[in-house]
Amino acid sequence: MDTTKPVLAQGTACCDSCQPAASQIDDCDHNHACACCCDHSHEHGHEHEPAEMRREVIKMGISALLFAIGMIADDRLAAYMPAWLVIAIFYALPYILCGYEVLSVGFKSILKGDFFNEFTLMGGATIAAIALGQLPEAVGVMLFYCVGEFVQERAAGRSRRSIKALLAARPSIAHEMLPDGSTRDVEPDVLGPGSHILVRPGEKIPLDGLVLEGDSQVDTSPLTGESVPQRIAPGSRVLAGTINLNAALRVEVTAAFAESSIARILEMVENAVARKAPTERFITRMARWYTPAVTGIALMVAVLPPLFGLGPFSQWIYRALVLLVISCPCALLISIPLGYFGGIGAASRRGILIKGGAVLDNLRDIRVAALDKTGTLTEGVFEVNAVLPAPGISETQLLADAALAESRSNHPIARSVLRAAQNRGIAAEGASLTSMEEVPGMGVVATAATAGLANSAPAELLAGNATLLQSRGLTPLAVDLPGSVVHVARGGKVLGALVVADRLKPQSPQAIEALRHLGVQHIAMLTGDREEQARPVAQQLKLDSLRAGLLPEDKAGALEALGPVKNTIFVGDGINDAPVLATAGVGVAMGGLGAEAAIETADVVILDDNPARLPELLRIARRTRAIVWQNIVMALGIKGLFMALGIVGLSGLWEAVFADVGVALMAVLNAARAGKVDN
Repeated sequence: MDTTKPVLAQGTACCDSCQPAASQIDDCDHNHACACCCDHSHEHGHEHEPAEMRREVIKMGISALLFAIGMIADDRLAAYMPAWLVIAIFYALPYILCGYEVLSVGFKSILKGDFFNEFTLMGGATIAAIALGQLPEAVGVMLFYCVGEFVQERAAGRSRRSIKALLAARPSIAHEMLPDGSTRDVEPDVLGPGSHILVRPGEKIPLDGLVLEGDSQVDTSPLTGESVPQRIAPGSRVLAGTINLNAALRVEVTAAFAESSIARILEMVENAVARKAPTERFITRMARWYTPAVTGIALMVAVLPPLFGLGPFSQWIYRALVLLVISCPCALLISIPLGYFGGIGAASRRGILIKGGAVLDNLRDIRVAALDKTGTLTEGVFEVNAVLPAPGISETQLLADAALAESRSNHPIARSVLRAAQNRGIAAEGASLTSMEEVPGMGVVATAATAGLANSAPAELLAGNATLLQSRGLTPLAVDLPGSVVHVARGGKVLGALVVADRLKPQSPQAIEALRHLGVQHIAMLTGDREEQARPVAQQLKLDSLRAGLLPEDKAGALEALGPVKNTIFVGDGINDAPVLATAGVGVAMGGLGAEAAIETADVVILDDNPARLPELLRIARRTRAIVWQNIVMALGIKGLFMALGIVGLSGLWEAVFADVGVALMAVLNAARAGKVDN
């Protein structure tokens, strides 16, 4: 929004400030029912500066004091000064102090043909009240209106800070390392992949990269909400916007700033604010006819009853003024976007990026949750869980020969076998192999110059599944443990087996249990992994169903088979999850290590890869929607009640002020609850 536009609570305002508001409030346009209040009250582009805030407080304080003295001591003052002076000091002055901006903007709006906004309504109603001799009511309406607008903007500002805080995480400088070892300060935007940068202790990491030198801790809370610092060593991945805490780091840049994590996050948040929920769109459309309709009713109330002899014009004009004061739908146009904005902000502080209010609405009726396995429920890191040597074979010999056979393979299971051997101090030299062949779907066949720790002649090494050993006429060891089994043989002799499994994330059981408590009726695993790898995880988490061995296009069909797509949520992290993320009612991507395609396709991104964020996401969405509907019912209900009372003469301008400004304040304060994060 154009922050050069002045704002009422800061001293001035102008009707054409609606135009920038239109770019932020989807369906809002310059001619709709309350166009000015869209910008003025609901989508301020800046906060009060301290000096401006003090001026507003002083102005309202002086006005309130003079008005209170006039109301309390009106008769006594008349004994010491002329009546016109009492009116000028204790009524006219407060009215002008509080109402100058409203009257000025209202007049400009009329000149531009915009007759239905809060400024024309408030200005016209108070001027008409003065003409009818209701001066105290006119001053009271204007005073409380200004106080209400001031408080509303302050409340809205607090709810926006959670998302604006992301902007503070944007690094502004990078220390580029030159070939001679010196550094120069540059904008992060000018550096690309392959550049080397220096990050000193206490500085923000300016770009995504890999650590080349240095051992430190990094505060990732600006991006993920995680309060525990992360240990960083050479080879570790670091993200732009996080903070280096302890020691200097030399980092090789892996992505330009425009493609960095912080840049993606900022873009997602900006787009989220612009993507309106259906509820917001309904309220905006309703505002286009609501105020003109109420104004038309007020006109009929002012004219028709007197024509039929039901009372004097002055009586019915006063009642019409009550309707005019109530008619501005500020409470709805302020609180509904603010509620969604608060929900998005609350989620962002927990490391959850929600791409728009529409996603929060879609999350309200989730009944089926489908999750990928690797990287979502498990860490995607294989480890050897069991070493099962055959009779007469030691665990050390089994691990040594298995590591030797796998030493030239890049398969994740092979890497886990090598790590297990290294952890026991067993070195596997790939140079000891004279040949190595990977048999697709089976394992590895290698020939070793020396066979591990057994000082025997060169022999054939086998490391793979049972089918591989059976193809060589060997009988594999019987294993009844969850995970992938790597059978090992040397020279026609079975040495034993290793059980390798993907490590379950510690938060996964808690997340599944919490989803059930939140009313998710069916939780399924949809994975491309083989069933023998996926089923132990599904059984451990007590999932309702499992579909394994799925291709990317199969996952979308499997999700549709679980129930109505609009009531489903899918959680995944790989590029193969992009199609099903787009199919699901709500797609959630694990963003820490996830593929770009998955992150871009998803409706929600979980930055720290923590599955426990899923129930938090549902709780935030449901609380936000509940608050939004509380405000809708409260605002329409109270306004409708006071309109009826005003028509029959049971409420005056004082009650109308409450029905407009008071209800708006209540709605804003209620909406601010959506921005709170439960720890």
